[in-house]
Amino acid sequence: MTTGPARHILLLRCPDRRGVVAAVSGFLADNHASIEESNHFNDAVADRFYMRTVFRADDAAMPSVDVLRAGLTPIAERFGMDWSLHDGTTKPRILIAVSRFGHCLFDLLHRWRAGLLPVEIAGVVSNHDDMRSFVEWNGLPYHLLPAGREARDAAFMDHVATTDPDLVVLARYMQILSPALCEALAGRCINIHHSFLPSFKGAKPYHQAYARGVKIIGATAHYVTTDLDEGPIIEQGVERVSHAQTPDDLVAIGRDIECRVLARAVGWHVERRILVNGNKTVVFG
Repeated sequence: MTTGPARHILLLRCPDRRGVVAAVSGFLADNHASIEESNHFNDAVADRFYMRTVFRADDAAMPSVDVLRAGLTPIAERFGMDWSLHDGTTKPRILIAVSRFGHCLFDLLHRWRAGLLPVEIAGVVSNHDDMRSFVEWNGLPYHLLPAGREARDAAFMDHVATTDPDLVVLARYMQILSPALCEALAGRCINIHHSFLPSFKGAKPYHQAYARGVKIIGATAHYVTTDLDEGPIIEQGVERVSHAQTPDDLVAIGRDIECRVLARAVGWHVERRILVNGNKTVVFG
């Protein structure tokens, strides 16, 4: 994601009708905007059209974002669009949740510090104190959640309300969110887990996979819903393994996949590249 003056991202979905692209691009041209990137997808099965357009001011005459929204409104009404317009120069704000496994947290903070993940991190919440020193060493606030599901979820909700994040990232946060919390975070909470579900549930899934002679391991990043681990999938990754690898080898490979998959999902979300299509996603890479 680049930065610069008057850069915006337009996302839309609507019934698939002729003239959508022409109407939007014509409006932007008439309002002194230059299109930097444009992606389209026609879902022929559902007869739906999806579009992501990144544009910037071509000159100083481009109007304000409020004027652009007002001008786009009649176009959206004509085509039955569900749409949003975002400031492409503002870094999205994220809140990270973690338990005792720190690999995904370490990876996200490394990418953030290296400038590879263009976000503002509001802080880290956890149901354990294990990651406190690392998080605070990175200059970020660390919030230990209280014991007990109701108290824990209430405190989590309070931190969401206080920090107002654009995205909550469950970076191996090993707690089930309450339905109320899932509802409050709908469309802005990403989870990562191994791809053995529902075959190998519970403790030590990689050891269970080793015992069954699994030949492929992977990870899935998805949006959180009240359906546990069944929300719209954003990204997945896999690697082949063999009988020569030990359970510890599988754990190490699996954690590496989890880091990569979660980082891609978070990156695509903050770059506004994802549109939810029912229980699926459209991801403009």
